Amino acid sequence: MVSQVEYKRKFLVVIDETPECERALTFAAYRVKRTGGTVVLMTVVQKPEFIGLGVEDVLRAEAVEEAERNLDTRLARLRDIGEVKVESVIREGEAAEEIERVIDQDRDIAILALAASTSSDGPGPLVMHFASRANALPIPLTIVPGRMSDEEIIAIC
Repeated sequence: MVSQVEYKRKFLVVIDETPECERALTFAAYRVKRTGGTVVLMTVVQKPEFIGLGVEDVLRAEAVEEAERNLDTRLARLRDIGEVKVESVIREGEAAEEIERVIDQDRDIAILALAASTSSDGPGPLVMHFASRANALPIPLTIVPGRMSDEEIIAIC
């Protein structure tokens, strides 16, 4: 008899310095709280340019420290929401490429949750990238409007 492996649905949320990432985090956290699963917090640090021996290592370490602080802030927020399973991932490289790599490597990631920017410059580079390639993704893309309040997001979750 073949045993079935339990499927664990995961929501991938990109954590960065943009205010809209909080919208995507709120959406994913309350969806998971209501329906089960895990929130995967992912941050991508840029590869430092070659400046000189050892300098790249210092720049990389500083970028990872900042990413960890940013993740810790979001983890504390998730603890306040309560009963939300969380994983975190830090990658180095170009954000879109690394997001696609993580989705390809973790078959339990079922939804990519992004939030649109409120800027007049458009919805943001990641939303533009993935919305224009939505058919290439093996999972659904959820775009949360950046202007939604926590209360509005919670109401639809």
